[in-house]
Amino acid sequence: MKDVILWTGAGQIGMAIARRIGSGKKIIIGDKSIVNAEAIAKIMAEAGFDVEWMECDISSRESIVNLIKKGQEYGEIAALINAAGVSPSQAPIEAILKVDLYGTAVLLEEVGKVIKRDGVGVTISSQSGHRMKQLTPEEDRLLATTETEKLLDLDILKPENIKDTLHAYQLAKRCNEKRVMFEACRWGERGARINSISPGIIITPLALDEINGPRGDFYKNMFANCPAGRPGTADEVANVAELLMTERGMFITGSDFLIDGGATASYFYGKLQPSED
Repeated sequence: MKDVILWTGAGQIGMAIARRIGSGKKIIIGDKSIVNAEAIAKIMAEAGFDVEWMECDISSRESIVNLIKKGQEYGEIAALINAAGVSPSQAPIEAILKVDLYGTAVLLEEVGKVIKRDGVGVTISSQSGHRMKQLTPEEDRLLATTETEKLLDLDILKPENIKDTLHAYQLAKRCNEKRVMFEACRWGERGARINSISPGIIITPLALDEINGPRGDFYKNMFANCPAGRPGTADEVANVAELLMTERGMFITGSDFLIDGGATASYFYGKLQPSED
């Protein structure tokens, strides 16, 4: 039997993290696209990692439970890498809320029930959650603590109260940060830790689609006018994840780490400040 890593979202960021912490462990890759899961698993296997893959739709509790059961066939669940999600250009409001918000909440809840002592998780959020209009303390608390099956019934998350897909995405990522704080208290009762990372523009196949798509000018302007002057790489996200998921990060839980080249700082105080017109 081995310690098991559950990894949702078969993409470049998840793979960069898994390569840092996956040696000697069993890695179970879940993705809504079995083609993506198999392709990433092949790359990992050819690099010497012990991997299995399966279809997993994190918007479905049943699918998440099946992923966990698959992992438990090989040993205790020792780590979670959640890199699954959809972007504002990929999906309508309802799908963004179902996958990025509800799905992440359920995943943290279900894995939190079985994570081993000294286990650890990281979920990939986004800089978007840091740039939206501030919510009230009560709204933040509702996003953090509402029963998962009632989350999408909150007034703040009703489609008629959401302006567009970007607004839905921002709300989802704000919820991710708050759920991590809430779940860190539950995971802590098992001696385990959970944190989130909020990347800015990270070059991946998905990001390249965005940069070359209808919102491309927006993204190009963002990384050109942030303090770093460039987009980031998956390995730069993995640098932080490696700290959080190893013994060097044992005192870190319930936290969110913004990795965006200073884009959020620039949005509030630099060249990216919105026009007042």
